[in-house]
Amino acid sequence: MIEKIDVNGSGYKIEESFKKYVLKRIGKLDRYLPRDCKKDVIAKVMVTTIDRAHGDKYEVSVAMDIPGGKVIAAKDECTNVFAGVDLVEAKLTGQIRRFKLDKTPHLKKKSLKNLFIKRK
Repeated sequence: MIEKIDVNGSGYKIEESFKKYVLKRIGKLDRYLPRDCKKDVIAKVMVTTIDRAHGDKYEVSVAMDIPGGKVIAAKDECTNVFAGVDLVEAKLTGQIRRFKLDKTPHLKKKSLKNLFIKRK
């Protein structure tokens, strides 16, 4: 579980139920990180209200600072804040998996392709 998660709002009041939801959904993303990076990850969640003529929208953006100078970030707009967190979580999952493939030498894409090539 990611221990350091900052939840802030700009034009949006952060409620306790939303904060618990963010801690649950974003906090579990550490299972996809390499072992040496799990301990010192810092996640920053920002919710911004965007006023539109046909209704309000919310922009949810998350930035994860990973040790070694890597920052993984994603943002999305949605009419429901909780749905926005789900969308951002899905985006971050893909980015973290790509980061792990590049960082871990035994999980390189080329070595996985060699397993499925038919040899003559």
